[in-house]
Amino acid sequence: MTIAELDLKDEADLAPRLLECCGSSNWVKQMLALRPFVTQDRLDEAAVHTWQKLSPDDWLEAFSKHPKIGEKGKVSQWSAQEQSGMNAAAAQVADRLADLNRVYYEKFGFTFIVCATGKTAEEMLALLDARLPNSREVELPIAAAEQNKITLLRLRKLLA
Repeated sequence: MTIAELDLKDEADLAPRLLECCGSSNWVKQMLALRPFVTQDRLDEAAVHTWQKLSPDDWLEAFSKHPKIGEKGKVSQWSAQEQSGMNAAAAQVADRLADLNRVYYEKFGFTFIVCATGKTAEEMLALLDARLPNSREVELPIAAAEQNKITLLRLRKLLA
C-alpha cells in the first residue's frame, strides 16, 4: 500500500491494518482522523505524536496485543519476523526467557515489550534481565518507547 492509498482507504478497511501496527484502539481512531498524511515523514510524525499523547491505559491495551518474547503458537507474521532472533536460541536461553517473562508480568502486570527486530535471543534476555529491577513507574515509559519503535517499523511494513 502507498501513502496515497492509505490516505484514501476506507476507515473500516484501514482500521484493522493500523491495529496490527499498534494495538491501541484509541491510537487507531486518532490516526484515522489525522489523514491525509501525504508523506512517510508526516505519517511517522503523526504516529509518534499520537502515541505520546495517549494514556497509560492505551499503552497497556497495545502491550496486551503482543506475544511474549519466544512464545509459540498463534503469533502474527510480523511478530514472528520481529522475534526471528529466537529461532537460533539455545534451550537454556529460551527457558530463561520464559521464566523471566513470567516474573516480569507478575511484577509489572503487562508483557515485556522490546523492539526485537535485529536482536538475538541472548540480547533480548539481557534486556529483560536489566529491566526487571525497574519500578513500574520507570518501566512503563520504557515499554511505551519500545512499542513506539515497533509501531514505526510496522507502519513501514504496511507501506512496503
